[in-house]
Amino acid sequence: MALGIRALLVVLVLMAVGFLWQWVAIERRRRPPARKPGAILSPWDVAIGFVTNFFDALGIGNFASTTAAFKLLRRMPDEEVPGTLNAGHTLPVLAEGLIFIAAVSVDFTTLLGMLVASVVGAWFGAGIVSRLPRRAVQLGMGVALLVAAVLFLAANLHWMPGGGEALGLSGGALVLAVCVNCVLGALMTLGVGLYAPCLILVSMLGMSPLAAFPIMMGSCALLMPVAGVRFMKAGRYNLRASIGLSVGGIPGVLIAAYIVKSLPLMWLRWLVVVVVAYTAVAMLGSAEAQIVTRGGRQSR
Repeated sequence: MALGIRALLVVLVLMAVGFLWQWVAIERRRRPPARKPGAILSPWDVAIGFVTNFFDALGIGNFASTTAAFKLLRRMPDEEVPGTLNAGHTLPVLAEGLIFIAAVSVDFTTLLGMLVASVVGAWFGAGIVSRLPRRAVQLGMGVALLVAAVLFLAANLHWMPGGGEALGLSGGALVLAVCVNCVLGALMTLGVGLYAPCLILVSMLGMSPLAAFPIMMGSCALLMPVAGVRFMKAGRYNLRASIGLSVGGIPGVLIAAYIVKSLPLMWLRWLVVVVVAYTAVAMLGSAEAQIVTRGGRQSR
């Protein structure tokens, strides 16, 4: 294993430890009235974390499916969903990053450049999203989910580029990939999954689709602790749901990566398209309802 890859794996481990330390420290400093009463863990949150991260490790992103579950269950206010996704899925995705970066060969310069770009994008994105009002979050997530549904549909119908055999990029192609991944990192903080667009990006640039796995999972593994901490500090996330996603998600990733490894997922992908599209319409409907309600109050 190359020295650069080893160093990157060490960074991921340190980020996991640092993220946990920050999480505990932030919640200890938070005033007791801000904490909601009740049990710390919900079986529903643990189950959602397990299922979504199990399939995430097999290549189906966990953001859209988790958002759909939270919306259908009315688990939390819509404006808390982006922060909960970034905080709760961080540790499982860090585990994925460690597994796939160690297992799949990819050019280190390409990998490092795209990973750093995603972190920069997430830093700025989280600062913006954590201050957005509920309606803006609902509109943003609704549009993001519609885009996700279209990407899942394109994958099911084999409309996505097949990719090439390259394990790295150089020159203008590398610059383009880095810039686009920076934007994708920013969009992650709004709940837009990075997996599908990143896979399309590297495939269009002639890279092997297999090489996309360490790039997209490593990007998420590095950017999500950064974004998650910003949402935690702003108090724009659901603590109990985030803990449940983490507790259920880590074993889901390990079972998928080391025991199951692959599954026929076509029917599941079609189900995801339907559920995500429905959730997008529901999210946009909630935003529209707010406009109507606000207009009615103003007219009175």
